[in-house]
Amino acid sequence: MTDDPLLKMKRSNPLLVFDRLEVGPVKVERRRISTPYRLFYNGKEDRIDLMYTYEEAVFDPADPAAQNLAAVIGAQVAFNYGLFCKKIIFRDAFDNADIGFIRDMMENTSREIYVKKFLEFNHYLIGEAAHLPMEKKPRYLEAELEFPETLRKTDRARWDFWPTERRRHAILSSGGKDSLVSQGLLDEIGCETHPIYINESGRHWFTALNAYRYFKENIPNTARVWTNSDRVFNWMLRHMPFIRPDYANIRSDEYAVRLWTVAVFSFGALPLMRKRGIGRLLIGDEFDTTRRASRRGITHYDGLYDQSSYFDNALSRYYLRKGWNISQFSILRPLSDLLIQKILVKRYPHLQEQQVSCHAAHKEGFRIHPCGACEKCRRIIGMLKALDADPSRCGYSENQVQKALENFAFAHLKQESACARQVTFMLAEKKLVNIPSSVKKFANGSAEVLKLRFDPERSPIHGIPLDLRVPLYSIYLEYADGAVQRSDRQWKAIDPLADMSLHRPYAFEVAPIAAAGTPRPKVRWTVPPELIKHDIPKDLPENAVMELTLHDK
Repeated sequence: MTDDPLLKMKRSNPLLVFDRLEVGPVKVERRRISTPYRLFYNGKEDRIDLMYTYEEAVFDPADPAAQNLAAVIGAQVAFNYGLFCKKIIFRDAFDNADIGFIRDMMENTSREIYVKKFLEFNHYLIGEAAHLPMEKKPRYLEAELEFPETLRKTDRARWDFWPTERRRHAILSSGGKDSLVSQGLLDEIGCETHPIYINESGRHWFTALNAYRYFKENIPNTARVWTNSDRVFNWMLRHMPFIRPDYANIRSDEYAVRLWTVAVFSFGALPLMRKRGIGRLLIGDEFDTTRRASRRGITHYDGLYDQSSYFDNALSRYYLRKGWNISQFSILRPLSDLLIQKILVKRYPHLQEQQVSCHAAHKEGFRIHPCGACEKCRRIIGMLKALDADPSRCGYSENQVQKALENFAFAHLKQESACARQVTFMLAEKKLVNIPSSVKKFANGSAEVLKLRFDPERSPIHGIPLDLRVPLYSIYLEYADGAVQRSDRQWKAIDPLADMSLHRPYAFEVAPIAAAGTPRPKVRWTVPPELIKHDIPKDLPENAVMELTLHDK
């Protein structure tokens, strides 16, 4: 019997319930990939296959680069389980960039899940796991990660630069306001758009169905990718002894233990982007999803890492290291929830009619309708009424609207507190909600959410590609009450169209250079300060040229 304290801690850890999880090897077909997930626990073994299916041929099964891309896609779901497995084995060929990315993201996700799902109240939990003591650790990833099929140097030498084009924009699409307004904006300013809908096999697809049907009929380049990731997530939950057996019957706006979700969808879009030569991937995230927080000394991202600008930048850096020549960002970060809804209602009403922002949508005839009772529905109804818009345009009944307004000021909303205060203030001014005089926090609202807000970390002016800034910021200013910038912990009025940083180069795009007499183009890596501080590519191929460019602040 060993006296190793680390082993004793792991044996007594109520979360460490699986001996190992084996992921891969991936099976690649022209229109489909399938990644086996094998779970070993208590002398037993179980298996499920994670699948992605495409409407067009996107893979060449004989291409090693396609195999590597498929392997990375298939690994994403596993990022959620580093707290629960003694060992996770990735049985596909990964290079150094892949391994570094997987290790870093699994460590970060393990810390986020530990803080947000186990140190905070979680009604899915039972037993000892529901009452874990807080422990600040040097490392939160419990699983030992193994990569037995690491790519050899000769394989890495086949690194290739994807010939993507910046004028082509993939939009990770759904029935929510963020992707709808992103589509409207980019289409209006003349960008080539490729709306990509990720069709989960469960009821989550209901929220996207109205929009997808409309887009398929009316918007060129619309694509759909089917995945059974939700079944894999539920399969894992069924094996966790600290999760309530009736978890499927719990109505909640939260997932039980997972927090690495957006990447499961965004990576699924990459094969289409590779085939179509798309250089930009847009994620619909607003101002308040980029946060840093601390819980008794444990720093974290408040469970929103995969919706933050930190996530976008980390993914863009990874894509650059891989030579995939894709940048990932959101064009909505200077905007509040309320401003996004306002632009969608006022400027793109044909798209707003397709909006379904709901956690429990259902079918009524041919169309999908929101439930009207969940947190997201209450939030959307409140914003629409505050903007003098008609909630029935996107499926809400008069009775649903009335009930949502009756409880709006006192209901828990997963919305930036300043935005919730402003919406409640606007509803009270219109006499749509009653607020007791003793509740002072809604007395004056928070008018800054009606302005464009530029923050050095959350939403810098230069946080999107240069060619998009002037046309987009000009449209935003038509609906915002001016613009402000965070400086010395205060909001100061600015004109973003006259700010010096408006023309600062974008950090996460590279340009190919024609090189006479060479079989492949050289690649210039322009490295501004943002990239220097984080991750300069270490394994550049022979056909890459590093150019260090220091831009003025």
